[in-house]
Amino acid sequence: MTSPGGSPATTPIGSRAEAEGYVAMVCFKHGPPRLYGVELEWTVHHAEDPHRPLDAGQLSKALGEHAPATLVRGSPQLPLRRGALVTVEPGGQVEISGPATDSIPRLIDDTAADAAELTSLLLDAGLVPGGFGLDPFRAPRRILTVPRYAAMEHAFQRLGPHGPRMMCSTAGLQICLDAGTGPDAADGDRSAALRWRALHDLGPALVGLFANSRRRAGADTGWASARTEATFGTCAPFTEPPPLDGDPAAAWARTAMEAPVLCLRRGDTWDAPAGLTFGAWADGALPGDRPTYDDLDYHLSTLFPPVRPRGYLEVRYLDAQPGDGWIAPTLLLTALMSAPLDQVLAAAEPAAGRWFPAAREGLRDRLVLRAARDVVALGTAVLDRTGADPELTAAVATRLQRIVDTTQGRRAS
Repeated sequence: MTSPGGSPATTPIGSRAEAEGYVAMVCFKHGPPRLYGVELEWTVHHAEDPHRPLDAGQLSKALGEHAPATLVRGSPQLPLRRGALVTVEPGGQVEISGPATDSIPRLIDDTAADAAELTSLLLDAGLVPGGFGLDPFRAPRRILTVPRYAAMEHAFQRLGPHGPRMMCSTAGLQICLDAGTGPDAADGDRSAALRWRALHDLGPALVGLFANSRRRAGADTGWASARTEATFGTCAPFTEPPPLDGDPAAAWARTAMEAPVLCLRRGDTWDAPAGLTFGAWADGALPGDRPTYDDLDYHLSTLFPPVRPRGYLEVRYLDAQPGDGWIAPTLLLTALMSAPLDQVLAAAEPAAGRWFPAAREGLRDRLVLRAARDVVALGTAVLDRTGADPELTAAVATRLQRIVDTTQGRRAS
């Protein structure tokens, strides 16, 4: 990676404006949308007692040569058979992410195979993957001891209880899509700005449809998606949905500059000074220590909005689903993004911006249910555009309609 001028990543950044320009350039890479990706994450539990704390040594043994270096120093971190890499989050959650592909059927098949392989590795060690977006059994407990997570935990603890929960107790389903074409392209349905808005406007309806994280550490939280509560509350407003007016690349660049620096990678301890933003650092807030482009890339990796631009768009607002339940939201969202985006925006509009009602009430919120119903109707009508097997798309359509109908039935009674 090099800076905008072609110099090495270790080149110091001269100013906030220079850093903003770089972020706007690298985080929204424009072009016709073509590639898809998915990342699956699970909490991990002892099969005989899901309340029992997870032991890092047992998890290391289970993952073997697939373990990341953050868990086992010097591990080769070999990919699973279909190409997915295994990573481990601070509380021992495991995640798989495979290569991007232009084929949704291949994406489904390869991810399902690698998920099955990972599950088998865990089972052989007496462990099982969780089935919820939040650990319903245990309090958050960090098992990774690397400097990144120690610094993040320290920073988040100053802000309240949600940061440690997000780091150590949550599990999500992430769907990755190309950003889309630039502002001068003729095809509006492929434009990055419209796709950015559509993915955000869809968020409350999809959060409500797939919320499954009501319980936390043995207690009822009262939230349909307490994972969303924890994520949004980790470092507000930077972990909350952004304003959607104007150019998304410029807005994201400003957000990145105003966000606090969580990791100052200097020495053995990476704690950053409280209140230090990256923009201030780039403008010389730490005399004698200018950030580099490598520092800026690392800073971007510590930001956790519901949709994160990384050259592509990483949709992060969905709870992890049990078993093969990840297939339904993956097919639904990719199908929706192939439909005319004015229709997508119209379907999502009743709940657009209602993130907190969706997270608290799920489909019990009247407007979230209305949007979910319309989003499901539109999405299931175009599921065939994904190229997935007709039997699979029919099963997904039935499942999605059942979720909506069951909730409508409860409201009617």
